[in-house]
Amino acid sequence: MVTGGGTRTVRTVLGDIAPADLGVCDAHDHLFLRSPRLPGQELDSPAAAAGELEAFRKAGGESVVQWTPHGMGRHAGLLPDLSRATGVRLVAATGLHQAVHYQQELLDRLRTDGLAALFVRELTEGIGESGVRAGLIKVAGGFHGLDAHARWTMTAAAEAHHATGAPIAVHLELGTGALDVLDLLCGECGVPPHRVILGHLNRSPDLTGHLQAAGSGAYLALDGPSRTHHATDWRMPDAMRSLADAGFGDRLLLGGDTTTAGAQSVHGGPGMPHLLRRVRPRLELAVGAELMEQILTVNPGRAFGVDWGPAAHRHVLH
Repeated sequence: MVTGGGTRTVRTVLGDIAPADLGVCDAHDHLFLRSPRLPGQELDSPAAAAGELEAFRKAGGESVVQWTPHGMGRHAGLLPDLSRATGVRLVAATGLHQAVHYQQELLDRLRTDGLAALFVRELTEGIGESGVRAGLIKVAGGFHGLDAHARWTMTAAAEAHHATGAPIAVHLELGTGALDVLDLLCGECGVPPHRVILGHLNRSPDLTGHLQAAGSGAYLALDGPSRTHHATDWRMPDAMRSLADAGFGDRLLLGGDTTTAGAQSVHGGPGMPHLLRRVRPRLELAVGAELMEQILTVNPGRAFGVDWGPAAHRHVLH
C-alpha cells in the first residue's frame, strides 16, 4: 500500500481534516442518488439535500459520509457549497454499485478505460471536473455470493486501495455474503481488514456471522434503521449489544442510508435526523451512552482516516 508515513486524515469535500474533527457522524447515507431500480424516487434535489443536512445538524449531527458511487448521480460539484451552507462536513465516494444500477454501455466503457484508474483519479485528483476528491471506495456484493461484476469491482477497489490507502465500503445485499467479501478483499487481494467497512449487517441478524466478520478486524456498519419494511430492524439493539459484549464496540459504525426521496425528512419521512432523534436513544438503552458516543464520533474517524501521503496525490494507474 502507498503510504506517506504521516498523519491520518479524513478526505472531505472541503479538504482533509483530522479524524476527531468529524464529530457526530452519520457513517453511511445519501444526499444524491439515481438508479433505474428506483424510478421516480431519485435523490436529485439540492434544496432537499440542504434541508436534510440542516435537520441533521439541528439534531446534533456534524458529518455525513455519502456512499453514492460513480455513475449514480452524485452531484459532487454541489457538495462543497452544501457543506459550507449547512456546517455539516461531507465525505464523497468513488466506486461502483451492482451491475443492475447501470446501463451496459457505461460498464463496457469502464472496462475499456480501467476501473482502478478511475477510482484512483477520483480519490486523488477529483470527481469529473468538480475538483472534489472522494474519501472512500464503495462497492457491492450480491445476495449470499459474489458474481463476476462484484469480483471485478472489488478487485479494482483493492488495487485502488493499495495505491492510495483509501477504505473500501461494501454494500452487502440484505446483509449477506460478508465472509465471501472478506475472503476476496483481504484474502486474495491483500487489503488489511481494518480498511474494509461492511454495510447492512443488521439486515441479516446472524450473530455468528457478525462475530466472525468483526473478528477479522473489519468495521461493521449497522445502517438503514429507518427502513420500516425490514423485519430485522427491531433486532438491531440486540445485535449491537452482543457485538459490544464480545469486545467489538470499536468496530461498529452507524448510518441512516436514506436512498429515496420519500424517505427524506423534508418529504415527511424519517430521513437523516431520525438517526439521532430516535435511533440513538434506543441504542443507548442497549449499549450505554458512552459506547454510543464512541460509535458516532471516534469509530468513524478511525474507519475513514487515511495516511494519504504524497504518493496518493501522484499515483495514476493505467
